[in-house]
Amino acid sequence: MTETAGKSVRFELMDPGTALPARISPSREGEDSGDSGFKARETRRHSVTLELNRPSERRMSSVSSSRRSSVYSSYSGSSDSEDEVSPRDRDQKNAKGFADFRIKNIRQAGFGRREICIAEQEMPGIMALRERARSEKPLKGASIVGCTHITAQVAVLIESLVELGAAVRWSACNIYSTQNEVAAALADSGIPVFAWKGETEDDFWWCIDKCVNADGWQPNMILDDGGDATHWLLKKYPAVFSNMRGIVEESVTGVHRLYQLAKVGKLTVPAMNINDSVTKTKFDNTYCCRESIVDALKRTTDAMIGGKQVVVCGYGEVGKGVASALKGLGAIVYITEVDPICALQGCMDGYKVVRLEEVVSEVDILVTCTGNKYVVKRWHMDRLKSGCIVCNMGHSNTEIDVAALRTPELKWEKVRSQVDHIVWPDGKRMILLAEGRLINLSCSSIPSFVVSITTTTQVLALIELFNAPSGRYKSDVYLLPKKMDEYVASLHLSPFSAHLTELSDEQANYMGLSKAGPFKPNFYRY
Repeated sequence: MTETAGKSVRFELMDPGTALPARISPSREGEDSGDSGFKARETRRHSVTLELNRPSERRMSSVSSSRRSSVYSSYSGSSDSEDEVSPRDRDQKNAKGFADFRIKNIRQAGFGRREICIAEQEMPGIMALRERARSEKPLKGASIVGCTHITAQVAVLIESLVELGAAVRWSACNIYSTQNEVAAALADSGIPVFAWKGETEDDFWWCIDKCVNADGWQPNMILDDGGDATHWLLKKYPAVFSNMRGIVEESVTGVHRLYQLAKVGKLTVPAMNINDSVTKTKFDNTYCCRESIVDALKRTTDAMIGGKQVVVCGYGEVGKGVASALKGLGAIVYITEVDPICALQGCMDGYKVVRLEEVVSEVDILVTCTGNKYVVKRWHMDRLKSGCIVCNMGHSNTEIDVAALRTPELKWEKVRSQVDHIVWPDGKRMILLAEGRLINLSCSSIPSFVVSITTTTQVLALIELFNAPSGRYKSDVYLLPKKMDEYVASLHLSPFSAHLTELSDEQANYMGLSKAGPFKPNFYRY
């Protein structure tokens, strides 16, 4: 535990001039890569409560414009279907008569609560922040519209915001990533939540609207993952949007949208870019994807990785994690890149940097991690060898041109949840995972510890924007102050029994640093 352990957290972490507008280009790494865990496992493990010096026992992809209702079910694990009646068409109440929610099945609340408790054990940072800041209620008066993945880990985020004084209303940013049992647990505890797995396009926007437009409710902050809630408020409720205290956004897509709004003068409130914070970029994108790519491939295909030829499209933070994991299991890994710096990193890390067309007919697995669109086109897929696994770890559902596969001459065969065989006239089969959507949000679990890092960052950003004095932030996009990044990291050191070295006065003076940080300049690349 660092020297801040056991003390009250300070929310005034910066001087007015510290956080300058972040005029950087949106990152090219895959979005949403660790915002949330997806599958709740029914097999229980014994867990040990982490001691964080707390005084008492304690009880966070965007969907694209082409989102549509699928005739196929998503990877479900613990989430089952109740009936064919849409949740939005059913009157629902919890045991206390609370009815301000629409979910799949309130009877799953007990199961969902156990999932949330398991997640808490692996989320030390946000639990520590919750304990330290609970008495101060730094978000008292904040009315937050949330649009994220709704999972056990994100439920810990949502309940932490409530503990810190906020009022919240929550919807899902992805039609497939909601854990129905977790949504039930949130509704059972009195939190307005509007989400279920397998929403239609119309359901999706209806749920967001229910979070924005409600009797006696005036939102003043947005926590977004993909920019959909921001888009809806700006489009449908511009007067409400203009009175917002701030927006916190954590995805590539959402941040890109914010920069576009700022460029044309339509961003009338300050926004915090979480995606490009160090704690999000390094830990969520790299370390999380390093683990979840293998989990997703194994769950969906049972494939042996060792000896397979793999091409990873994009060698940003997500690509680095994916390539590292597959290489570690014995795969022969190729990299494609447009950026010479990332390409040189790939070469120095021992990968062969190629054009996709050079290897597409030879590889056994193709993984996209670019943050771009139409990276894998129909002509690429026509040249794949039979049995090739194609999946996306990057940007929403745009990287693979799936629409080009929905033609009369190709046959789609559903072989298991989130796994389709696309059959060519000559009998060749391509194995497509999650219909080209993010596989780590559709086909695997995501480490709760990584989500703890991201959600802690989100909470601190909300606190900073909500409590900032007038004039500190203009109507622009800002990076998270480095001091906050360092604080998030410090909250997650205790489980590793890590002990930080403290600079002496002489060393601090020599380096020109404060002994309490920040320890690196804003331009430092970790």
